[in-house]
Amino acid sequence: MKVFADLEEFTQAAGTELGPTEWLEIDQQRVNQFADATDDHQWIHVDPQRAADGPFGGAIAHGLLTLSLLPRFMHDLYRVDNVAMAINYGFDKVRFITPVPVGAKLRARSVISKVSALDNAAQATLVTTIEVDGAQKPAAVIESIVRYAS
Repeated sequence: MKVFADLEEFTQAAGTELGPTEWLEIDQQRVNQFADATDDHQWIHVDPQRAADGPFGGAIAHGLLTLSLLPRFMHDLYRVDNVAMAINYGFDKVRFITPVPVGAKLRARSVISKVSALDNAAQATLVTTIEVDGAQKPAAVIESIVRYAS
């Protein structure tokens, strides 16, 4: 994990590469819990028997479940000390490239692509790649924006 001592140090972080994180296994229980939380019970996610005969050869995680893991991965990749708060400001781009089979392992790596100083704050754009263990292409590439206030 990369630790930035304060907002001033963080504002100099453009170009910094972060990660990778440890691997995280995506099991059927997590997929089912996500389906329950979002009311998205599509069979390709929650019916392993039916999904075995489907287009992916088994159940896959929701793309939005993969996206929802971003805060967890960010906490593993870096932190900024001596700030009052951090806020998820939004996303510029999200792409789901490779399906995540249930049982697969994911990890993330990021690049801080841009940091702008604001009044008593900083705004950063991070490009995060979520990798699938053994896959040629990533599960997702996410361009997210975070604001830190001092």
